[in-house]
Amino acid sequence: AATKLASAEKLMYFCTDQLGLEQDFEQKQMPEGKLLVDGFLLCVDVSRGMNRNFDEQLKFVSNLYNQLAKTKKPVVVVLTKCDEGVERYIRDAHAFALGKKNLQVVETSARSNVNVDLAFGTLVQLVDKSRGKTKIIPYFEALKQQSQQIAAAKDKYEWLVSRLVKSHNETWANVGRKMQPAPEYQDYVYLEGTQKAKKLFLQHVHRLKQEHIERRRKMYLALLPQAFEALIPDLDEIDHLGRAKVEKLLEAKPDFLKWFVVLEETPWDATSHVDNVENERIPFDLMETPPAEQLYEAHLEKLRNERKRAEMRRAFRENLETSPFVTPGKPWEEARSFIMNEDFYLWLEESVYMDIYGKHQKQLIDRAKEEFQELLLEYSELFYELELDAKPSKEKMGVIQEVLGEEQRFKALQKLQAERDALVLKHIHFVYHPTKETCPSCPGCADSKIEQLLGSRFIRPSERHHKNPPADPNVDRINLVILGKDGLARELANEIRALCTNDDKYVLEGKMYELSLRPIEGNVRLPVNAFQTPTFQPHGCLCLYNSKESLSYVVESIEKSRESTLGRRDNHLGHLPLTLILVNKRGDTSGDTLHSLIQQGQQIASRLQCVFLDPAAAGIGYGRNVNEKQISQVLKGLLDSKRHLNLLGSGAGGLKEPAEAELRIVLCLMCGDPCGADEALLPLLQAQGC
Repeated sequence: AATKLASAEKLMYFCTDQLGLEQDFEQKQMPEGKLLVDGFLLCVDVSRGMNRNFDEQLKFVSNLYNQLAKTKKPVVVVLTKCDEGVERYIRDAHAFALGKKNLQVVETSARSNVNVDLAFGTLVQLVDKSRGKTKIIPYFEALKQQSQQIAAAKDKYEWLVSRLVKSHNETWANVGRKMQPAPEYQDYVYLEGTQKAKKLFLQHVHRLKQEHIERRRKMYLALLPQAFEALIPDLDEIDHLGRAKVEKLLEAKPDFLKWFVVLEETPWDATSHVDNVENERIPFDLMETPPAEQLYEAHLEKLRNERKRAEMRRAFRENLETSPFVTPGKPWEEARSFIMNEDFYLWLEESVYMDIYGKHQKQLIDRAKEEFQELLLEYSELFYELELDAKPSKEKMGVIQEVLGEEQRFKALQKLQAERDALVLKHIHFVYHPTKETCPSCPGCADSKIEQLLGSRFIRPSERHHKNPPADPNVDRINLVILGKDGLARELANEIRALCTNDDKYVLEGKMYELSLRPIEGNVRLPVNAFQTPTFQPHGCLCLYNSKESLSYVVESIEKSRESTLGRRDNHLGHLPLTLILVNKRGDTSGDTLHSLIQQGQQIASRLQCVFLDPAAAGIGYGRNVNEKQISQVLKGLLDSKRHLNLLGSGAGGLKEPAEAELRIVLCLMCGDPCGADEALLPLLQAQGC
């Protein structure tokens, strides 16, 4: 039956988005007159209303229900505003429904969109009995389910937004159109509405912008210390200035605009400068922020610390120069306790002091050597009565040391006895064989200086027509491979180094040679054990053995090495001079085993076409009875081989230079004298007729 409703010309609403935006939606009004009504939703407001008595409302609802009951239509009691509901009101409303033929009650909240559909669904089920019975869920349980549903939809929607929106410059109008077909967008808008979807979008865009600004801020702050280093590196200039004066000082620097940009609007992160990614200059107003102030203070502290460290280094050097405990050759471990104090350790690492000490020691040693050479020249009469081969006997060396021993310049090298002895031998060799190479002042030798001066100004007649072969740069260098097994090579290398000076120089026949050793004890086919490397060209090989196994290792290694270079143009290893030595324990020169090893070694030496040295006699030896005489014998053989190869390589050579000259000049200069050869010769060389 039709029922007349007094709601004529009232606007009908269809969704929450329509409220306040009625002009954007289709407008429909309630019709006037009779309508077909199939059921009623009897709404009861259970919130605490202003100036409203709930009991009176319930009395009104009771009267209204009595009228509706006459229509014989289904009625569902709907409790509204349950999100603000009063517990007593809800309880009384349930009691009312229970007393009216056990009416169905649905607790709802339109604002939270909880159980609204359920209210209509319950009424529809009562109208159409064929439908399944609807389960009525209490408000708080429905709210929980609703919250979970909204949270899941929100997560999916936020994922969609983060996938589509990568720039903080995106607009809602543009992105909204892209998202409309997506189910994630549709589900969330259905549950929460378009405004909340837009709000989440704006929050995401704001977050992107803040992240972008933070990245730019970090980039600027990373550049700021570099700008300080470039513009204000001098502590005296800024040490006592305030922040305002420092900023003015920065602006006055010529390279200021290379590092900074002054914006018309501030702050920089609220202007379009944040999107100008091509301009990496630092906004100058960033200087007024706390992080920039901290970086400036750190720069100031760094300069102060650097000054303090420089003062500590200077004080340490002064301490070294004045300390009587620092002598040439004294190790750092011995000198440290005398020259260090607690203040030094506060500012610099010990490695820095060790480096300064090492440089100071080098200066001390060089100066002590120069003074010792002067001492040797002053006592030149000590060296007049030597043998022609310039090899002093032990007695003569004892006399030399006894005479010089009281001199302070002799005592200064007390901790460098090996180098002092080498200087004595070098001086003796110079006395009997005075050449440019043996000159104590080399490379300050006057002969060398004069040759360089003449060579830079004149071309000899022979050089005009014939290019002489280049001089061998390795003429004073010996590269020796030591081949042995089970530690033999390493031990002998250490013994030879013990005979060298501190800079790996070996004195042979009164002349200094640079000695480079390469001990090999493994498979020679491996690069790490190769005879020859890009930086090491061997001049000879010393082969050691003390058993059948070690002799077999030597033979196999030599054969492998020769095989590896067979057929090459530069088959240098195929002609490498070899020396085979039997090493044994000190004094052990008897026994069948020793004689057997000697015979086997001689056979192998004949097969390999190399020199064989018998074990040294008992006496002065080094560890495994390889004495200095044998080592010198091997090195002499290598030098002879090198000289022979140099003669073969030079061929016929160039023409001899003229024996006669038009002008002869006799010039007497002291090697190492501050007055150079050029000062004496230039007036002659610059003459027009020269």
